[in-house]
Amino acid sequence: MRHGKKNNHLGRTDSHRKAMLANMASSLIKHKRIQTTLAKAKALRMYVEPLLTKSKTDTTHSRRIVFSYLQDKEIITELFRDVAAKIANRPGGYTRIIKLNNRLGDNAEMALIELVDYNEVYGKEVESAEKKTTRRGRTKAKKADDTTVAATPATEEAAVETKTEDKGE
Repeated sequence: MRHGKKNNHLGRTDSHRKAMLANMASSLIKHKRIQTTLAKAKALRMYVEPLLTKSKTDTTHSRRIVFSYLQDKEIITELFRDVAAKIANRPGGYTRIIKLNNRLGDNAEMALIELVDYNEVYGKEVESAEKKTTRRGRTKAKKADDTTVAATPATEEAAVETKTEDKGE
């Protein structure tokens, strides 16, 4: 029985699966996004996110641990210099999986997995969303303030007109 065994074997032996995930993780770090099947993308997310967390602390020990998984010096250098600087203040969730159309040959579910901080399209929307105010409990008070502000100049003008009319008569 496979109680408590959470990793997807992807129809491969252990050594083949580890080599494939290491290559896919290296490609993801190098190109910032890759297209693969949905099952592989989900397996890659579980594989690469702890490595990205390790890269936030640039010590010799963490470099050696990540190197034991990826086995590529140039990718390790790029990970610890460029990628770690971008994800330094993010508490987790470094990757995003976007589902695509099924593959034509075998109708496999395809997906695009990418590093979140390297997508400019979604980053601009997040910045504009942060500038919005929340709607909790403020709408009634805000509307009341707007009506009093709008009504105040009109009442002042009306008061000035009545005073001038009184003086003229």
